[in-house]
Amino acid sequence: MKVLVTGGLGFIGSHTVVELQNEGFEVVIIDNLSNSSEDVLKGIVAITGQTPLFEKMDLRDKAAVQDFFKRHADISGVIHFAASKAVNESVENPLLYYENNINTLVYILQELQQKSEANFIFSSSCTVYGEADKMPITEDAPVKKALSPYGNTKQIGEEIISEVCKVSSINSILLRYFNPIGAHPTAHIGELPIGVPQNLIPFITQTGIGLREQLSVYGDDYPTPDGTCIRDYIHVVDLAKAHVVALQRLLAKKNLEKVEVFNLGTGTGSSVLEVIQTFEKVSGQKLPYKIVGRREGDIISAYASTDKANQVLGWKAQSTLEEALTYAWKWEQKIRS
Repeated sequence: MKVLVTGGLGFIGSHTVVELQNEGFEVVIIDNLSNSSEDVLKGIVAITGQTPLFEKMDLRDKAAVQDFFKRHADISGVIHFAASKAVNESVENPLLYYENNINTLVYILQELQQKSEANFIFSSSCTVYGEADKMPITEDAPVKKALSPYGNTKQIGEEIISEVCKVSSINSILLRYFNPIGAHPTAHIGELPIGVPQNLIPFITQTGIGLREQLSVYGDDYPTPDGTCIRDYIHVVDLAKAHVVALQRLLAKKNLEKVEVFNLGTGTGSSVLEVIQTFEKVSGQKLPYKIVGRREGDIISAYASTDKANQVLGWKAQSTLEEALTYAWKWEQKIRS
């Protein structure tokens, strides 16, 4: 079985490639290297002993996408990660996000709808729920008006997929991630943001290693137990394994609907200060941080109900927050050594 993984050299993509290869899939990666490095291939090979096929390509190039699918007509599934993903950057540069996240999705679906059978896994996000009314968030929670262009691209993407699947042979699973963190236990691959990190954990580990002077905590006046935002932090390897399970479900035609939706998280919410304290515990050092103003686009609290994924997919997150932070710290130490 040949599987296309777009954005396959990125953080979640590279870990998913590893798990796919471990399950015997032949993987083709498309990545434009805008927020990743070709060196990630070496890490994938070090873990699996296999070299996936890699094509450097910008999926905004419609002709290149068409040419790719002509050359790889035997692809049996697509896992689509390629997208811009920073909430605050999307607020500052919305057109980049609409072009990169929507156009690329449309071009891929245009090719897939020409096939007699196609399986599509979409990298979605809990941001589609906006500020949810109650916790934990179930898949039936209303999709509210997005608080950022990034969140809006995920909502629009889900709508596009649902509408296309109704009138084509495409079957799809939408995976709504909560907050992916950590690194592979081998420390051969991990999160490697280019420039200043937009996500909490790499900012924590870069501060811990001395690359950043101190961590900024955006707001301590939220209506939460310690005043900081609450998120559901899921280890990236657990997340990657869910993609393999979802793809196998589609390939085995076990899906009950043309489009299925699953939350992927741990079911537990942790505040920013709790994450900092847990990192201090696993790393054995104090982390310098300062409280600054709230950041536009941030929601107060989000953690998942994972019952549907547990029961229907037969998948469950295995790693604790401590374990995920331990792997993230091990990765940070390796790449700075």
